Amino acid sequence: MTIRAFVDEHYRHFNAGALASTARSLTEFIENGGRLFVTLAGAMSTAELGRSLAPMIRAGHIAGISCTGANLEEDVFNLVAHESYEKIDDWRNLTAKDDAALLQRGMNRVTDTCIPEDKAFRKIEQHMLERWQKASVAKQAHLPHAYFYDMLQSGVLDSEFEANSEDSWLLAAAKANLPMFVPGWEDSTMGNIFAARSIEGLIEEACLKGGIAYMTELAQWYQSATTPMAFLQIGGGIAGDFPICVVPMLNQDLKRNVPLWSWFGQISESSPSYGGYSGAPPNEKITWGKISPDTPKFVIESDASIVAPLLFGYVLDQ
Repeated sequence: MTIRAFVDEHYRHFNAGALASTARSLTEFIENGGRLFVTLAGAMSTAELGRSLAPMIRAGHIAGISCTGANLEEDVFNLVAHESYEKIDDWRNLTAKDDAALLQRGMNRVTDTCIPEDKAFRKIEQHMLERWQKASVAKQAHLPHAYFYDMLQSGVLDSEFEANSEDSWLLAAAKANLPMFVPGWEDSTMGNIFAARSIEGLIEEACLKGGIAYMTELAQWYQSATTPMAFLQIGGGIAGDFPICVVPMLNQDLKRNVPLWSWFGQISESSPSYGGYSGAPPNEKITWGKISPDTPKFVIESDASIVAPLLFGYVLDQ
């Protein structure tokens, strides 16, 4: 039984029903010529979402991605240090002393998974530093993800892959030169390292373009789109709010009269009552000029690490 057949048979009600409805609608949207823009918040890369997102990229269904700096780098960390990661099944029972011991060993924990500092952060740092320094000397400036793309496209890491390269969504994106937007990249391990090396004088801060450059790139990209665009928000926060705002910016601030997002779906476990963007319901976005009352709108209130692979698998009919 394929994932599509399984979902159609068993996912009938509540959040399961919402997933099925979302999957059917998104599949129809793509089959009718639309493409999907995905936003990644949380720790989706450490959750190894690339196992289902990378095939979506290779299939040509993904038009672009907006992600946090953590998701950008953690896909590469897993790619080169997978065998040194540690899984902690009873993570809820860890004490403060247990976590302090992990710190002493250089194991940075994300819920049930520990990322090894020396095998992941420092291994990637040397390759990134070379690129930052080269750009600094040449008085050039690039967007954060462009340095990652260059590193992956160069093949310098190929011999160091420990995870299946087919499971890396960032590698698939780099190979396709997929439009990428990483707002707030500074809030990441590599962002912190970049700041540290700038303070030390090893690189020029000016070699890195920031969020405004990403928004202008996003505006150019959105205006040039020739197909209807679906927006899938996994989680929320800046990864979701930044790209969806390009439409009201173009229409309200630049008076360009571009189409609104044609389809909207959201996977989140946040509650709207807390006032955060992650839990904001789709209708709230109507008031900001991001989507319209007629835009197909779907919300799945569940764990994205469970739901997103099912949704992508359904579209791919695996």
